[in-house]
Amino acid sequence: MRAHQRFGAGDNAAEHAWFLAVAFPDDQTQILPYNRLIKDLQGRSPAQFLDALRAACTVRDGGPATPVRKGECAMFLDGHWYTIDLEAEAHAGDPIKSLDVSLLHDAVLAPLLGVGDERTDKRIDFVGGIRGTKELEGAVASGRAAVAFSIYPVTVPELMAIADAGSIMPPKSTWFEPKLRDGLLSHAI
Repeated sequence: MRAHQRFGAGDNAAEHAWFLAVAFPDDQTQILPYNRLIKDLQGRSPAQFLDALRAACTVRDGGPATPVRKGECAMFLDGHWYTIDLEAEAHAGDPIKSLDVSLLHDAVLAPLLGVGDERTDKRIDFVGGIRGTKELEGAVASGRAAVAFSIYPVTVPELMAIADAGSIMPPKSTWFEPKLRDGLLSHAI
């Protein structure tokens, strides 16, 4: 038996045919970054990790804690901020691989820090952009994380291009504002 036969396809009054949804105009939606914390440096000292990173990417000392353009990532390591160039142009034709969260994963997190699947890897944690870069600094300073990455946010046009392509966003890649108020909703089926 097919699912649509089992669940009464075409019966719009059936309780299972309903779900909660909300829509915001694209010009009133803000997407903030979903920043990354990594718990360890794969057995490297901060200086060794920085050397390995410099061999793989362009890294500048200093810079803002919040990236100012697509293709840049800010990194907090050993009490200092660095700017990493993620070379976004290399993946300009692929809407998912060109996202800064994907560029960071492919250039740094996977090859240099051994982070596998970001959904299940216990060595990575995420900090919603609303909490700011002070949260990243505090996590590294407290030892809860060894390194923090502040990511340039996904844009609404990037999100729409991925949706239009029928694709799925990488995990923890968007932090939407405004947020809906939390509450308890129940609907008897």
